[in-house]
Amino acid sequence: MKFYEHSFNYDYTFPAVTLAYFLRYPNPYSRHVLSSDVIDRYIDPETGRLHTVRLHLKKSKVPAGILKFLPRGLAGPGGASQSYVLEKSTIDIKEGWMETESKNMEWTGILSVVERQTYKRQRLPEMAPSKRSGDELQPQRHKETTACRTVVTFVSHLGHGKLLSRKRQEHTANAEEEPPKQGLFAAWSTAGIQRTIELIGVKRTQSALVNGKEGMNVVLERLRNGGIVGVLEGMRRDRMEVSRADGH
Repeated sequence: MKFYEHSFNYDYTFPAVTLAYFLRYPNPYSRHVLSSDVIDRYIDPETGRLHTVRLHLKKSKVPAGILKFLPRGLAGPGGASQSYVLEKSTIDIKEGWMETESKNMEWTGILSVVERQTYKRQRLPEMAPSKRSGDELQPQRHKETTACRTVVTFVSHLGHGKLLSRKRQEHTANAEEEPPKQGLFAAWSTAGIQRTIELIGVKRTQSALVNGKEGMNVVLERLRNGGIVGVLEGMRRDRMEVSRADGH
């Protein structure tokens, strides 16, 4: 099991960032996202929190390091494939936080990736008012930003079932009989393959998080300059670019 953690701030208010989160696909940095569908959404009457479940369809390329472990025909030429990502989120507007969880629905037997993000409102004090201007009785103004913390967990299950079956067989074998050395070597090989796959996942995630942040900033700028209409117009242009790239 591998972990990857990253933190950064958006120089935008919490309401703007949470809105951009739900409007972030597509953007110039995520044109691989083919569709996003809301499959459940409700407001908890007791807490007032908004709960949303979405399903994203993405096209991707399976890394060569993982592709060699897959059966032939499971991925397209060059590792081209499509996969679903399940996303759950909870927002508390009053308290100023949002928690999200995204996980892959395909290839879980090879690599399971769970991404958890926490967004929190940050109020930063600005310069104190000048006493000479007579503003000392005015409330101090604050600038608001939004902090984002991401934690990603990678678990490779490749060969896990065979490894458990082998351990059960060794456990029930005669205690005086020496365990086969081949079984121990196979266990080491399986663990090494799992670690390799997890490291590949970490490397890809580092790049994906950078693109994700840049994509969010694009959407936030569209919101700032053109509001919802500006974001929708940007989405339309991005879809046209995807269609041109695909030759449609």
